[in-house]
Order: sequence, then structure tokens, then C-alpha cells
Amino acid sequence: MGQLSKGNNRGSIYVTIAVILGIAVNVGLSFVAFFFGLPLYLDTIGTILTAALGGLFPGVLTAVVTSVFCSLFNHYSIYYTLIGVLVSCATSWFVSANILKKPLGMTGYISLLSFLGGVPGTVFQWLLLGGPQFQSVADTSELIKETTGISYILSTMVVNFGLNAVDKGIAVLIAFLIVRMIPEEVKTAMRNFGWHQVPISPKEMKALSKRNKNRGHSLEKRMTMLLLFAAASLTAVMCWISITIYYDNTKKEYTKNAANAARFAAGVIDADRIGEYMRLGDDAEGYMETRNLLYRIRDNSPGVKYLYVIKIEHDGCYVVFDLDTMDDPALAPGDKIEFEEAFLPYLPTLFEGKEIPPVESDDISGWVLTAYHPVKDRNGNTVCYAAADVSMEFLSGFTTDFFIKTVLIFSGFFILVLGYGLWSTRYFLYYPIGSMTAYADDFVQESDNQKDLEKKVKAIKDLEIRTDDEVESLYQAIYKMASGMSEQMRAVRYYAEATSQMQNGLIITMADMVENRDSDTGAHVQKTSAYVRIILDGLKKKGYYEEKLTDKYISDVEMSAPLHDVGKIHIPDAVLNKPGKLTPEEYEIMKTHTTAGKQILEKAILTVQGENYLKEARNMAAYHHERWDGKGYPEGLSREVIPLSARVMAVADVFDALSSPRVYKPPFPLEKALDMIREGAGTQFDPKCVEVFMDALPDVKAVLKKYNEE
Repeated sequence: MGQLSKGNNRGSIYVTIAVILGIAVNVGLSFVAFFFGLPLYLDTIGTILTAALGGLFPGVLTAVVTSVFCSLFNHYSIYYTLIGVLVSCATSWFVSANILKKPLGMTGYISLLSFLGGVPGTVFQWLLLGGPQFQSVADTSELIKETTGISYILSTMVVNFGLNAVDKGIAVLIAFLIVRMIPEEVKTAMRNFGWHQVPISPKEMKALSKRNKNRGHSLEKRMTMLLLFAAASLTAVMCWISITIYYDNTKKEYTKNAANAARFAAGVIDADRIGEYMRLGDDAEGYMETRNLLYRIRDNSPGVKYLYVIKIEHDGCYVVFDLDTMDDPALAPGDKIEFEEAFLPYLPTLFEGKEIPPVESDDISGWVLTAYHPVKDRNGNTVCYAAADVSMEFLSGFTTDFFIKTVLIFSGFFILVLGYGLWSTRYFLYYPIGSMTAYADDFVQESDNQKDLEKKVKAIKDLEIRTDDEVESLYQAIYKMASGMSEQMRAVRYYAEATSQMQNGLIITMADMVENRDSDTGAHVQKTSAYVRIILDGLKKKGYYEEKLTDKYISDVEMSAPLHDVGKIHIPDAVLNKPGKLTPEEYEIMKTHTTAGKQILEKAILTVQGENYLKEARNMAAYHHERWDGKGYPEGLSREVIPLSARVMAVADVFDALSSPRVYKPPFPLEKALDMIREGAGTQFDPKCVEVFMDALPDVKAVLKKYNEE
């Protein structure tokens, strides 16, 4: 634990120094380029360096902080944060995947960085500036457009790509020269600074990733989706709140400006001369002076697009003053304007000469917000209204511009938050828990070797997980549990050997009791047990029933095979040892040895609770006379509903009955017995069991020879 902690601390210090120096280099060189007006950025050398040495998060952190500091002298830098972040991501991936060491790896890497800087950079410049950032780029792009005929924006992308190829090429060259000069032990400490356990090898990482893919869902995927959702939601909410607040505040400010403009306009109007203004227009005394004052009011009212004075009559609005704009020429004094639909609810108030609240409409003048202020004569009567319009389309466009800038700023911070979350999740959760899971899974795998088990315990100990949280507590608990289980298994193995000897003794004793009553079984239990082993081995070699045929299962079936006829202990001697053919009644009595055997072994199972070999003994005793086609007894089971051990025993039992002498018949010749087994495949017997039995005829004949000679 001490060595791990020291290495981790050294790595953290090195990475912190690299980030600080990387930010300083980025900001310093960027300032030089900005101050001298160079068509270069020089703000990614430190980003590439920290990403290559420390990985994704240090690189992203360097890129984001660089943009913040660079915005102090170049306020557009903050909007290009995303490009620096993407450069960090690309560098981290190329280095971790060892692509830079491959042929053309460096060329591909610089090309990708040039693309990330050139294409998104051009898009950002168009969104923010409406064109290229540098005049030299604009001139070159225009020349390419005229020469080749391609669009101006595409020409700009080509020029920016070339410009970034130079900029990023210089950055990569300097960054990797510095990387080469750093001692290997320092680079190793920086690469491993995030680990809170003994670092796992790339091969182990691949195995861990493959294991998680097989599960379908992994902690890394779930946490990635959670962090992605959280970071995206937070960014979206912050952007939405920023835009909403900005839009509402700007709308309120512009509405206030419109109201003030209308009020000021009403204050400069000579209300007693409205009729003269409408009748004579420019020729009326004081008309042009008043008009010029209205222009001043409009031009000094941010957001106000239209400023005019109208007289409200029951048949419509009549122009007193209307100012020219870039989009619309002014209306002449006395011109009539129809009422807009949005103002219809306010007409009674207007006819009474009272004030109305600002009205938003989308009609004759487009999408505008209008503030009205009454113009009163010396007697206090409203003779007309001064009106100021705020263009909502202009406000919406201004808000869209603000939205674009907000998204560009937040995008870099979004990846920073996401990168930190993924980095923390990977080193504090994914790798520690994944390693523990892998070693714990390996530990719980059945092992017949105590030394192997102890090696697995040592492997868990050597993980040295140190996260200083619940994960470390879990690791300590798993290690203690594994260590304790290893010691318990040592004791269990000792007792298991003794128990196994007792079980074997029980089986032999019970089988002998049956065989001693049956006058002509002739080593039946020994031969059937040998045939059972032959069939089971053959099934496993061919991959049949592989999920079932574990080593333990084969051992249990072989060990309990001698008990398949234990139920015969209940059959009367007169029936069991009758020299001739059994009558139908006697045959029915003989058939009960299956159910009797089942009952005997189920009682034994209840006495010895849990998973044990007696369950397969019960299956063989109960169902070894069932047939594949369902015409057997005692329950008429068919095909794979019949337990596998019973299907195997059926072949072994019938073959031994055919090839051995009985009180009621001589043995069949071997070939005849084999033909009868073949004929039963698919009707009486499981075809796969017959297939592997026939494939192992040399072994079968060896068993026959052994027991016939005895």
C-alpha cells in the first residue's frame, strides 16, 4: 500500500505541474501571436503535452483553463474552447491506442487536429464574426473562390485547414520533443497518476472490457450514460436559463426604452398644431424641427426600430409623423393606416385617450412590440399618440447570437465536467470493482488444487485497492472473505475425502445387498458403471449436453450408477430369480423396482440434505426403464424430459442384459446385442448415447473381456 500511495502522489504532483506549465505555455504563445497579429493560434502545445502525458482529463482541463485566460486579451478565445477540448480528446486517444507508433500514425494525427481546428473553427467564425477571423485568410479564400469557383465558406475551410496544419504541426512537434526529454519513470508516474490500485495491464483491460460486454450492461456503461445525461441536462438547463433570463431582461429593457421613447416623443410634439402638421406636412411651421428631434430620440433609444405619431379615429389611424428606416420609407402625413388585429381589444381605451400597455403584434410592421403614449393639448385632452416599436425579430436574432455564444462556451465546460466524471468513475469505481469482480469470479471457480486457491487469494491481495471509501472497504472485505474461505476449503477438502470414502462404502454395500439376492446379475453393477463412464466421456468429447456434463456431474453419475437397481431389494425372490418367462402379473411386480428404488433413494436424500450424488442415483433408479419414444415405465417420460443419467443407464443396462447370461436365457452374441442397441436408437434410446457407445466399441469390448474372464 505504501509504494502505491507514493507512486500515486508523485504522479499527481507531476501532472499538476504539467497542467500549470501547459496553461502558461498556451497563454503565453497565444498572447504573442495575438499581439503581433500572426495568423496562428499557438494555444494547443500545452494541451497536447498534458493529454499525451496524463491522459484525457488533464488535457481537457488545460484546454478549458487556457481559453478562460486567453479571453482576457482576446474575448473570442472563450468561444473556441471546444476545439481545444477536441484536440485533447484526439491526443489522448491516439496515445492510449499507440496509433502514433504505427506507419502514417503521426500524419493521420496531425491531419485530424488540422480538421478539428479548420472545419469547426470556420463554422464558429461564421457564427461569431460572419466571416474569417484573419484578413489574410479572407483574402486568400476570396482568391481561391475566384480561381476555382467553389463557395467562399468552403474556400475558407480549405485555407483554415492549411493554416491549422501549420499551427498544429508546430504544436505537435514541440509537445512531443518535450515528451521525449522527460525521464521514463516520470512519464510512467504521470500515466498512472489516476490509479488507486496496482495498475492493470492493457491485456487485463481488454479482458475486463470483454467480460463486461458479455454481461450486456456494465458499470462503466451505466455510469457513462448517467454522467452524460447529468452533464448534458445541466448544460442544457444552464443554457436555457441563461437564454431565458437574457431574453426576458433584454425584452424588458427594450420595452422600457420604447416606452421612454414614446414618452419623450410625446413631450416634443406641439399638440395644438397636430391638424396643421397632418394637413401641410413638411411645410407646416416647426414640422421639420420636430421630425429631427424624433430621429434623435429614436437613434438614442436602443432596440427601437420605428418611431411615429398617429391620430386615432374610429375609421383608422392617421399619420402625423413617420420616420424613415432602412427597410421602410416613411408614410406621408395624413395617410390612413388600418387598425391591426392585436390593437382591436384596446380601441375603446384609445378612443378615450388613455394609456395602454405595450402590445406585441405581427402584422403590417412585422413582429414588433409597440409602446403608446398620449399627446395632450393644453386642456389635457389626448389629440394623438406617440408610438415606438421594438423589432422582436431583431431581438430574437440578438438572442440567437447570444444562444450560439452560450452553447460554444458551455460545450467546453460540458466536456470538462463529463471528462472529470468519467475519469473519476473509471479509477474510483470501474477499474477497482471490475478487478475485484474478475478476481472474485476466478476465485469462486471450482478448483481441486488448494495451491491454486491460495494463489488466487494472493492475486486479490496484490490488487492493493486504495480509494479511501466504501470501494476500499468492499475490497478489504472480499480479501478477508477469500482468505477465510481458502482456509475453510482446506479443512473441507479433508472432510470431503473422508465423506467420499463413506459414500463409496455405502454404495458398494447397498449394491452388494441387491446383487446377492439376484442369482444371475454376474457383475452387472460393475459392468454397467463402466459402460456409463464410457458413454459420458463420449458425450463430453463430442460436445453433447456440454452445459450438463461437468466433471462433478460425470463423477456423481459414475459413482451412483451401482444403485440403479436398488429397488429390486423389494422384489420377491420368486419373481426376481424365476428361471422362466415372467407372467404379466409378475412383470408388473418386477416393474415396481423403479418406483421402489426412487422411494428408497429419496428417503436417503432427505437424510443427507443438499446437492449430492444421490439425486442422480434416484434418477437412474427411477427412470432407467423409460424410453426415448415415451413407451417406457414407470411414468412414460420421453426424449430429453428423461434425466440424462437415466438415458445413459438405459443403454448400459440393456446392453449388459443382452450380452450377459440370465437364468431365463443365454447371452446374445456381441454383434447381435450391438445390432439390437442400434435398432433402439431414436425409439428406446437417446440417439446420441447410442452414437457415442458405438464409437467406443474397443472400450466396450475391453470391459466385456475383463469381466467375462473373471
